[in-house]
Amino acid sequence: MLQFTINLLIMASIAAIVASSLNLLIGYTGVFSIAHAIFYGVGAYATALVSLHWGSSLLLALVVALVSSGVLSVLLALPAARVTGEYFVVVSLAFALVASTVFAQWTPVTGGPAGLVGISRATLFGIGLNSNESYLVLSLALLALVTVILYVLIRHTPLGRSLQALRDDPLAAQALGKNPFRLRLTAVVISAALASTGGVVYAGYIAFVNADGFGEQGGVLFMAMVILGGAGTLSGPIIGAFFITLFPALLEFADLPSQAKGPLEQIIYGAALVLLMLVRPSGIAGIFSALSPGHWRRARAVAGADAGRQPVTGVPVPGEYTPTGGAA
Repeated sequence: MLQFTINLLIMASIAAIVASSLNLLIGYTGVFSIAHAIFYGVGAYATALVSLHWGSSLLLALVVALVSSGVLSVLLALPAARVTGEYFVVVSLAFALVASTVFAQWTPVTGGPAGLVGISRATLFGIGLNSNESYLVLSLALLALVTVILYVLIRHTPLGRSLQALRDDPLAAQALGKNPFRLRLTAVVISAALASTGGVVYAGYIAFVNADGFGEQGGVLFMAMVILGGAGTLSGPIIGAFFITLFPALLEFADLPSQAKGPLEQIIYGAALVLLMLVRPSGIAGIFSALSPGHWRRARAVAGADAGRQPVTGVPVPGEYTPTGGAA
């Protein structure tokens, strides 16, 4: 039972890394992409190739994954960053279809449908990460690192403020001298590079990589994690990733026919998304925020300030006609 729980937490942490990186596009740039699982896959394949040909160094695998996914993301960003809304979604879907086909058919590099096997567990500064517990620590540490990077980028850099301005009002951002194409390109590259770190952990932990899970279906799943948890918040994608990863495991303990669990899982995910979009568009994180004592204190303070304001009447506006004749 302990190993089963550790496995779930590792997979949930990996999903949270990818979902958090996607949130940089969806929540803070206003760009919806279905291709994010591709960069997750690039990280996994890069780690597998490093392990099979150059050794088990975790740092080397991270560098190769970051560079590979960053360069590949330019192929998506150059055409897609010039468009917005549903057009970006269509371009990202086409990119995901092409890339997943390459994963499945480029046999000399990716192993084709059979994938790559024999991937060794990573080593960090000469220390082998040979246990599942060590990979749990690694996945949680990388999740914390990605979260800190996003926090600093979004809250404390001009780039983060520019991306949010572009999300809120592209025309106003452009009028202030911001280049929408350059901002979207930068956001896609950074987001893709961060997503690849999840693939690094996945490949070393599973010790096997093939094209399954790295296509458009995986991209839709990561998008659901961001929206369900709460786009535009640091904690939302993490909450959504853990919920979607852990919930099927909870269904295994339910006394239901095995053939009914899969459809029931999809129905619950869909109903939760629709309900949250109607009632609480800010997602699960928004619900927690609304229930926090700080939220209620701020709400009471705003209500008190509004109640204390007295409407001003009888004050003539310059140039306005008054009953006494003439203009005020």
